[in-house]
Amino acid sequence: MKKSDRFVLKTGLIALVAGLLGGGIAYGGASLLQSTGVDVAVPTGSNAGGTASTSNLKVNVQSQSEKAYQAVKNSVVSVINLKSTSSDSFDSMLGKSSSKLEANSEGSGVIYKKSGNAAYIVTNNHVVSGASAIQVLLSNGKQLEAKVVGTDSVTDLAVLKINGSMIKSVASFGNSDNIKVGETSLAIGSPLGFAYASSLTQGIISAKKREVPLTGSNGQATGNTATVIQTDTAINPGNSGGPLINLAGQVIGINSMKLASDSEGTSVEGIGFAIPSNEVVNIINQLVKNGKIERPALGIQYVDLTNIAVSQQKSILKLPSSVENGVVVYTVTKNSPAENAGLKKYDVIVELAGKKISSQDEVKNILYSQKLGSTVSVKYYRDGKLKTGNIKLTESTSQLKINQ
Repeated sequence: MKKSDRFVLKTGLIALVAGLLGGGIAYGGASLLQSTGVDVAVPTGSNAGGTASTSNLKVNVQSQSEKAYQAVKNSVVSVINLKSTSSDSFDSMLGKSSSKLEANSEGSGVIYKKSGNAAYIVTNNHVVSGASAIQVLLSNGKQLEAKVVGTDSVTDLAVLKINGSMIKSVASFGNSDNIKVGETSLAIGSPLGFAYASSLTQGIISAKKREVPLTGSNGQATGNTATVIQTDTAINPGNSGGPLINLAGQVIGINSMKLASDSEGTSVEGIGFAIPSNEVVNIINQLVKNGKIERPALGIQYVDLTNIAVSQQKSILKLPSSVENGVVVYTVTKNSPAENAGLKKYDVIVELAGKKISSQDEVKNILYSQKLGSTVSVKYYRDGKLKTGNIKLTESTSQLKINQ
């Protein structure tokens, strides 16, 4: 007998045994009923007694989550990124150029302020990046034109302005420093687009301050890190820019990204990130005032010390063996704050603004916490000797990390 035939036979036997067991149970049950004299025949006559009806009992299921959702939902909008596309219409055949606007991508946003006839929306920078025009869809289905007030790619935030004559509800910001791990969090937005607008998901705060690397629109690492709220609240494409709220109906973060897989491609669930509300308020106030964020810079190119061979750390940099972390200055821009402070090529910066440099990403993080025009202390090694100085952050020129 072939292997496949044996498999069929075995399967048939299992089915047969199961059938016998079922028959045995049915037969025994029938014998018992008959032996007790119970009439098991199906009743005849009208089936009117088989009708059903619904109860008028009303269950009060209102929860704090529902109250929070009701307080915020009307201030949440869908943000539609429109791009200009060339048309292949009959006009084009006649030599007439024509173009039209088409939806390129969608995200979410939240109305946080109404002033006079204007209303202001915060969303993600990546939601509106590259748009030829922007439209927002209100919770009542009304569609409005939106103008960009300002954007910031570093924090991935943007502020939009719309006509506020129809706006009846705005959201308020809570203090993100007061949130607690395990606290309930809710996300409102338009996952997969406006067809699912005003969708609500619920989870908890998984971490208050999670450090994550930032990537640009091309998917490449920017060299910056962000301190974000981690949550297991479901965040899907289209939720970007929408609010993460607490049970008091306060916005505690702006949903920005989720982790779909690790570096090895393993799929993960329940790891989403939101920009803390305290940072959001700080950034959007600057965007409203200046249209951009001016961040101080040193005006250098640099490389992480750990990327330099130990032999070269001794022979070229002449570093003491006790120095394990810092950044090595590779180039200095002419007339930059770094040059004015006396920094030179091959100096090893180990401390900036009173904070030790343990990785190259920290340079930008420290600088971005400073104000333009402020003066910060610096400690660095030159030819094996520790030196100190002060740098006046007078420019917002760039400092670049050299990838090794």
